[in-house]
Amino acid sequence: MTKLKDNFWLWGQNPGSHHVNSMGDNSYKLPGKNLMGSKEGCECLGIDKCCRVAMAAGPFPPFDEEAEKIKDLKEVVWSAIGAGSVKHHNDDKSDLDEVLKMAQIYPNVSGAVLDDFFSSLEFADKKLARHSIESIKNMRDRLHGFSKRKLDLWMVWYTYQLDYKVRDYIDLCDVITMWTWKGCDLPNLDKNMEKFLAQAPEKRRLAGCYMWNYGEQKPLTVDDMKFQCEKYYNWIQKGWIEGIVFCSNCICDIGLDTVEWTRNWIAEIGDEKV
Repeated sequence: MTKLKDNFWLWGQNPGSHHVNSMGDNSYKLPGKNLMGSKEGCECLGIDKCCRVAMAAGPFPPFDEEAEKIKDLKEVVWSAIGAGSVKHHNDDKSDLDEVLKMAQIYPNVSGAVLDDFFSSLEFADKKLARHSIESIKNMRDRLHGFSKRKLDLWMVWYTYQLDYKVRDYIDLCDVITMWTWKGCDLPNLDKNMEKFLAQAPEKRRLAGCYMWNYGEQKPLTVDDMKFQCEKYYNWIQKGWIEGIVFCSNCICDIGLDTVEWTRNWIAEIGDEKV
């Protein structure tokens, strides 16, 4: 048996990268100023696992400097494909070589994640995914065949994409994370979990958990936070998911009530056995 908090992850990105997008503006309408890095974000929430993910502002290879900062965490998954703003990760290009290099140096690296992998609704009829199926198969094979240990392939899947015909991609991944982009869609969590389970029945599954309503550019309420965390807690108990990924260090130090509530909630239930 493990503790609940052993199944909690931080979505870690460069400080300030949520406040300033690729166009140079604060499109998510976040307050304050973010200086907290991924390691400090983990310490803030009381967890020791991190998905370290590239944004348009970086990090860029080599990742050594960033990897040193999180070398003492229990487990790290690096992005092979970063956020949608990382255009140089489109069309079968990635940072997989650098991820494998970090795994060679740092024993806490356990896999690679594909962020923002499937297209948004307005482009889905033209191109469903950022990479070909052959590219992801090659990526999976290189991760699984890594000489020191098998590395897992993770993927981000938004609830608005659950009806996309992408089972071939899902089948190649080891770990699928389900994210609700718009706060107004949180009441549909149970319905979306049914779809998620049906399409990824044999996969390791985690729930992505926002602490800000990025999809609608406004705060989540503490009630929203409580609703989704208690829902995910219930799903963990049922075995529907194994854990939660909290997004992110980029908002942990800007004075949000949702972050404080989440920190206290993890402290309260984190040592429970599962």
